[in-house]
Amino acid sequence: MDPEERPYRIGRQIYANPLSSEADVADFRLEGSAHVTFPHGRMRLANVLDPAEGQRANFVLWCPHDLPPDIAISWTVLPVHEPGLCMLFFAAAGRNGEDIFDSTLNARDGEYDHYRYGDINALHVSYFRRTTAEARAFRTCNLRKSHGFHLVAQGGDPLPDVDEMLEPYRATVLTCGPDVELWINDLQIFTWHDDGHSYGPPLGGGKIGFRQMAPLVAEYEDLQVHSVERLAGQSL
Repeated sequence: MDPEERPYRIGRQIYANPLSSEADVADFRLEGSAHVTFPHGRMRLANVLDPAEGQRANFVLWCPHDLPPDIAISWTVLPVHEPGLCMLFFAAAGRNGEDIFDSTLNARDGEYDHYRYGDINALHVSYFRRTTAEARAFRTCNLRKSHGFHLVAQGGDPLPDVDEMLEPYRATVLTCGPDVELWINDLQIFTWHDDGHSYGPPLGGGKIGFRQMAPLVAEYEDLQVHSVERLAGQSL
């Protein structure tokens, strides 16, 4: 879609992080075990535990800042070792409105059930899925809504395998009211309208977090968040 045809306007920058050094993520919160290094001036995430341990080997790295609704979240990603999976949690908050780090919520350690069936609500997009033979044979980017395991949108995954990647890719998740879009580079992968009934009320603001499934290794940089304003009379 041509930028001039989009039914919204990307506004001011409300958060930015280069993800280029330990200092940039000193206040991030890790759930589970991971190596967080910066070998090329980009944040590299890799599992610590043996993938044979299953979900225990996976992890989430949370940005600690609360973000409002109606935002565009963009980051650069470069998977460097597969198999595995990249995911972004967004609009994450306690099911009763608590901060996700509230001490009254149950502890989380990277196991998926703690996020889809636990004490938090969130949207989460998996955008580099190289896990099962089925996922590799028919590659999609998936959007799910939690609490629960609701698959609400899918689109084709344009990313090549690691050995065919020539450069990092730019991913963008955009929320505007009840609508969500995923873009990779300038390609729109999917758009989804939350009707507010099928899977509970639309989610609002909250936190974002990077999740990986072992043994994937990936690098990230240039995390940016901008406000989004819907144009009068327009829908996504």
